Amino acid sequence: RRRMSMITPSLEDLLKQVDSQYTLVIATAKRARQINARDGDDNSIRAVSLAMEDILSGGVQIERK
Repeated sequence: RRRMSMITPSLEDLLKQVDSQYTLVIATAKRARQINARDGDDNSIRAVSLAMEDILSGGVQIERK
């Protein structure tokens, strides 16, 4: 039986794009802030969803320092 997830895209798919959960959280937060600044909007739920979609699609370059 498969569990339904509220997160879209799925956490499992997102974690394949990064090396750790910490990196995913930081990258998502940074990208969401960029989206909010660009749009002049403060719809953080929408920005987080878009940020996660960008990470999954490879549209975000993640650099580890």
